[in-house]
Amino acid sequence: MASFESFRGYLQSLVSPLQYLANTPKQAMTWASTNIATRQQLMTENQQFRLNELKFHEQTMQLNIVKQENVRLRSLLASPLRSELKKMVAEILAVDSDPYSHQVVINRGAGDGVYEGQPVLDASGIVGQILHVGQTTSRVILITDISHAVPVRVQRNGLRLLASGSGQIERLNHNFVPQSADIKIGDLLVTSGLGGKYPEGYPVATVSFVSSDESKEFVRVYSTPIAKIDRLRYLLLLSDAEPVSIFAPKSKQKKLDAQNKAKNKTKVTH
Repeated sequence: MASFESFRGYLQSLVSPLQYLANTPKQAMTWASTNIATRQQLMTENQQFRLNELKFHEQTMQLNIVKQENVRLRSLLASPLRSELKKMVAEILAVDSDPYSHQVVINRGAGDGVYEGQPVLDASGIVGQILHVGQTTSRVILITDISHAVPVRVQRNGLRLLASGSGQIERLNHNFVPQSADIKIGDLLVTSGLGGKYPEGYPVATVSFVSSDESKEFVRVYSTPIAKIDRLRYLLLLSDAEPVSIFAPKSKQKKLDAQNKAKNKTKVTH
């Protein structure tokens, strides 16, 4: 009996390597399958992480854009205005492609109480005035347009000038300035209030060039607009009517529009 057990143990020793070899392909397949599945899972998770990272970056960019817009709107709405003047915020929809025509289209029209000749400014200074009014949009002519001119005065001494558009974003022309005029580079030019288009005292431009040729009758004077004409996004429209916010509900806007129209009608009647 003992010899049989010994013989069986001997046979088991001989068979064990064969069993191991027989199981090796199965174990290899199991290991390979598990390894492939794990690798595939890691690749999938890695791809998902990359997508999530892109989404987070995009959300961060959107948040930064919203923050920048918020800063611009706050700056615009904080512009110093006399108490009797009302503000209406508008957004630029289009810009003229003609390099000699400095005009933009805004998302405010007759339905919002916009009227021709209405003064327009940004957070820094005068931008232009309403040229044409549609029902939902309007066209603004900028102060740098060659067909536009605004009466101004030198804030330092009250000298009156006319600021004409030159067709160049960074320059306004001042014609017929006599040699005796007290005007210097750096002088701030503000609206004079003459003509009734623009309220008095709003920044327009800073004198950037004064010719020194005394042989000529008039001094050649250029100025640089205070407003960032080439970076405009939001504009402020001034009026004596009730203000309309770009975030106000349409029902509230319609109510305000009706009130404004009634006021304007009353003014005309009287």
